[in-house]
Amino acid sequence: MTCADRTATTNQDLEKLSQSDQQAISHVWTIFSAAPASQRTLILQGILTQCCFPQLSFISGALRDLIRIDFISTLPPELAFRILSFLDTTSLCKAAQVSRRWRALADDNVVWHRMCEQHIDRKCIKCGWSLPLLERKRLRQTKRQMELRAKGKELSSGSDCGTADEVADRKRLSDHEDDPELTRRTKKVCRRPSESSSAGEDVQRLATRERRQRLWKDIYSERYKVESNWRRGRYQSKVFKGHENGIVCIQFDEAIVATGSYDTTVKIWDLESTAEIRTLKGHTNCVRALQFDETKLISGSMDNTLKVWNWRTGTCINTLRGHQAGVVSLHFEGELLASGSVDTTIRLWNFNDKKTAILRGHTDWVNAVKIHSASNTLFSASDDTTVKMWDLETRTCIRTFTGHVGHVQQCIPLNIESFDDEDENMDCAVGAASPASSAGGGEPFFDLSIASKAMPTHMLTGALDTTVKLWDVATGRCIKTLFGHTQGVWGLAADSLRAITGAEDGMLKIWDTRTGKCERTMTQHVGPVTCVALSDSRMMSGGQDGEAILYCFKPKA
Repeated sequence: MTCADRTATTNQDLEKLSQSDQQAISHVWTIFSAAPASQRTLILQGILTQCCFPQLSFISGALRDLIRIDFISTLPPELAFRILSFLDTTSLCKAAQVSRRWRALADDNVVWHRMCEQHIDRKCIKCGWSLPLLERKRLRQTKRQMELRAKGKELSSGSDCGTADEVADRKRLSDHEDDPELTRRTKKVCRRPSESSSAGEDVQRLATRERRQRLWKDIYSERYKVESNWRRGRYQSKVFKGHENGIVCIQFDEAIVATGSYDTTVKIWDLESTAEIRTLKGHTNCVRALQFDETKLISGSMDNTLKVWNWRTGTCINTLRGHQAGVVSLHFEGELLASGSVDTTIRLWNFNDKKTAILRGHTDWVNAVKIHSASNTLFSASDDTTVKMWDLETRTCIRTFTGHVGHVQQCIPLNIESFDDEDENMDCAVGAASPASSAGGGEPFFDLSIASKAMPTHMLTGALDTTVKLWDVATGRCIKTLFGHTQGVWGLAADSLRAITGAEDGMLKIWDTRTGKCERTMTQHVGPVTCVALSDSRMMSGGQDGEAILYCFKPKA
């Protein structure tokens, strides 16, 4: 009840009294209103001493409403944003139901941007939830804008936070012009709102422009639904059929899927329709590794070669020769390509200066190579049961991780912020890391110049000893050993939230990266699962049965 409502009710009650009583009460109110503050307090004290208990109870109830203040609406917006940012999602949604003003503040992009920062791709220390990574790039781009709005400051003109994405999208679309089907699919995936801002745009106009984009509350809601589907095992699956033999390697993005097979071919598929777009032919032996980006696809084969393709046209651009035996692994970042071979070596190929280099140290097949460009290091896994970490500047082995008792098939460097009960789950008895040269057992294995770089915090490895191991890169210790498969692990993919594995036992398993717990097991393949791939809302597996299966955890439209 507002002050005006209370005054009207009081006047109505007063009119019901006799004229003399009305005049007497009005006279008391007039004296009280004209009295200074000190006398008002004295008058109230006298009245209270003469009140009986029912009257005191009435005063108590009336005061409860009178002293209630809508502090969120009263405070400046920047302070209201600050207060609301401490709420969890449930409380924030309840706050939005209090009033229209509260809803406007509780639904503001400033508050939900902060909520996304706490949850997307990281574990929230308040609620324990993590949400899959999707909008982390936009999260970084709009962080400064949200900070300024939270402080109640105006923003000067500047480019739209989506400009960089839009430029990349336009380039991607122009590259697809020679393929109508891919153009249609990619336009659907890459479409972004395009708005520009003018000089002197105030906070209110900025908020309006942001609503024409995706609201951060909507992004959080969608990410929450995706994570709920991962946790509850709700997904839709699609099967890709077409290879004449088993699939050995797989990758996908928002538009296409690429698979390599024992039948010597690489196939490009439409992600949505599962239709085969084209087949890349040229290798003379099985294709063991592949990777693609917007402009090229590189494949490695047991015919000792790597091939660079224009995957949109199916044209082989270049064939790289140098390995003395089959190529079983590859990875590229930027202009650097690394490949691992049956000949036990790792070759580095630089696309800019055309130079090559060889890393020697393994004594058996090099099954996986992963470049970590932030630290200028490379990780490799081998049939010699070890994983090695290399400095790409000096081209020397920094560290050798030992602990597996079977051929190591995969290694993935990760950046993970926190773990549950990490100390209690430390697996010190099995698995250790040794430096390439002698050093004290308790000393960090990389020197200060390397330590200053953005080193990965952890590493996951999978081996034919049926286990997956999680390592602390800084100390070289094996933190966790994941048990569950009954036969060797062939495929491994992971991000900071979860890992998926495929094994000879025909099982596809989903693991919590932090706790090491198996969350779900799938058995849709007939035969061994040889390769896997993972994104924020999808995962794929390829099997010896020649089929690739897509599992989509996005909520139904």
